[in-house]
Amino acid sequence: MGMAVGGSKGSMSEPNIVPLIDVLLVLIIIFMVITPTIPQGLDALVPQPTPPNQKQDDTLLAKTIVVQVTSNGKVMINQDDTTWDALGPRLEDIFKQRAEKVAFVKGDDAVEFAQVARAIDIMRGAGIDNVGLITAKIEAGQ
Repeated sequence: MGMAVGGSKGSMSEPNIVPLIDVLLVLIIIFMVITPTIPQGLDALVPQPTPPNQKQDDTLLAKTIVVQVTSNGKVMINQDDTTWDALGPRLEDIFKQRAEKVAFVKGDDAVEFAQVARAIDIMRGAGIDNVGLITAKIEAGQ
């Protein structure tokens, strides 16, 4: 605290705000450094469409696993019907022998996001490391 002496009123104290400003500047710098390292959301893999002049690789298509959530609440793994309860164990069986644990999830337009998030959660629980998203534009090749 600083003090002003003199005059007929006696002593008058004035706050010294320089240390307060120093502390605030240090806090601002700390928050600026920490902010970029905070993860934002989930990492998403989006499959890239094949170029129009190149044909699709059949072995790659046979290895690709797509979990589809339909608008009537059904779940399918590569066009095979399954239930929500059987989805996790079936995915564990499929990926038991695979080194690359990558699968994709596709939801119909009328499906609520909560159902797609439920499928992603089950897939992650089954040991799938990377879950990609398939949209209508990607499926159409755009």
